Amino acid sequence: MDSDNLLGEFLRARRELTTPEQVGLLPAGSRRTPGLRREEVAMLAGVSTDYYIRLEQGRERHPSERVLGALMQVLNLSTDAAAHMHQLAHPGPRQSRTAERPARVKPALVRLIRSWPYTPAIVTSRWMDVLASNQMADALYDGLKHRDNLLRLIFLNPDSRRFYRDWEESARTKVAQLRAIAGADLDDPHLTELVGELSLKSTDFRRMWARHEVSSENVATKRFRHHDVGDLTLTYEVFNINGSPGQKLIVFQAEPGSPSAHALDLLGSLAALTSP
Repeated sequence: MDSDNLLGEFLRARRELTTPEQVGLLPAGSRRTPGLRREEVAMLAGVSTDYYIRLEQGRERHPSERVLGALMQVLNLSTDAAAHMHQLAHPGPRQSRTAERPARVKPALVRLIRSWPYTPAIVTSRWMDVLASNQMADALYDGLKHRDNLLRLIFLNPDSRRFYRDWEESARTKVAQLRAIAGADLDDPHLTELVGELSLKSTDFRRMWARHEVSSENVATKRFRHHDVGDLTLTYEVFNINGSPGQKLIVFQAEPGSPSAHALDLLGSLAALTSP
């Protein structure tokens, strides 16, 4: 990953995803490249074309708040994407790299999630490594390879396309969340290793990573297809764990009384029967 021109790469990717119709421009003949032209973004943002080109090329690294606000409007950025753009434009000091201890989950938290007989729950690291899970989560993800990391699971396991009923949306969300987590800190060796592996092995990951989409979504509904209990529609919620930087608790629930709730109860009963 080239971390020397993060703002420029972000602007270029978002420009190429913005159509003339989205910003009220009439089509002007065929286009050799997707999205808006640089001069169109410059005009709509109220800056010179030369200045905007310097932004994309990394020769201008300190845009004003007015310029960033104008670009947010032109590129139709979400709140998360706008915050990400500001972070890239005004990065903090580089973090010092020291040898990290293996991430450990607090024993009390492990005991808590393992006391939930019908609620799938997992604890993940900053880069979506699965650090702990309960019996229900193990049953939900049963039979899937690469369960040690949620990104590896969805991109490197062909069976994930059946498990995630909305695979494209789920995969794009995971990549957007990784962008949000990373921010301007793309020098982290764990992130570099993960992105390098996924880029090498998955064309879909390379495509989605290049979009520079950003999301800090903490509550969402996902649809799964389980080999034992069939289709499930579950809401997941993500909680930050105080005192354990980067660690997150992810909890899945079904709408009470719904077919998914009954399927989740059945999955819990099956898991209880097969547990040692």
